[in-house]
Amino acid sequence: MPPSAERKPTAAAAQAATAPAASGGVQSLERAFDLLERMADAGGEVGLSELSTTSGLPLPTIHRLMRTLVSCGYVRQQPNRRYALGPRLIRLGESASRLLGTWARPYLARLVEETGETANMAMLDGDEVVYVAQVPSRHSMRMFTEVGRRVLPHSTGVGKVLLAHTPDDQVRALLARTGMPAATEKTITTPEGFLEALAHVREAGYATDDNEQEIGVRCIAVSVPDSPTSAAISISGPAGRVTDAATDKFVPLLHEVAADLSAALATSGNGTNGQ
Repeated sequence: MPPSAERKPTAAAAQAATAPAASGGVQSLERAFDLLERMADAGGEVGLSELSTTSGLPLPTIHRLMRTLVSCGYVRQQPNRRYALGPRLIRLGESASRLLGTWARPYLARLVEETGETANMAMLDGDEVVYVAQVPSRHSMRMFTEVGRRVLPHSTGVGKVLLAHTPDDQVRALLARTGMPAATEKTITTPEGFLEALAHVREAGYATDDNEQEIGVRCIAVSVPDSPTSAAISISGPAGRVTDAATDKFVPLLHEVAADLSAALATSGNGTNGQ
């Protein structure tokens, strides 16, 4: 999963510390959500001075906002006095994930209609890939993954796509935490092999799972560009149908559908109706 771009203070950000909310909204809410996003960008735990440096806001303002977020349970203060994202955000994230899956279904249905194969949407949740939506193929022989299922990223096409732009050291740390168990004889089981696969994903623009999660099954995955949270869509089916020749046809369609889904999510995020 590509990490969010690092947020750095600018002259505009510093000016925003004292200016009214440009959107016409509530400035304190905009600042609070901005701080939460900066905390997520930093790995979930930061100090007040770090937030001040990246946001351009004065320390008293940040302290006041963080105190409110702590009292609401969205942030917690650690024993070392640093601040971490709080447990109440989990419920919001789970609900948002379910809604994201609902929004994605018409786009996955288009993939099924045009490829004949099962279509999926997945996100990275912690160190695991979680499937948030699926539309099954109408073939009698088809792939089925239960929505909510969690798998390790090293053996899946969606996992490769979601980690393709993550720095190598972070990928190595994730693999060290999860291990790299072999789901099949074709599963990549070394960090070097997985990093090489990620380099290929960056070059090709898509990822494959070639019998790596389940023998006889192939999967093709692409990222959803500019998604509010990093997401991937994929099609999966029997290796006899999802051939190299089929891949050449499916990849452009996957990119097209991913771009359309991205545009719909951006429209929804702006408060207007998407598809």
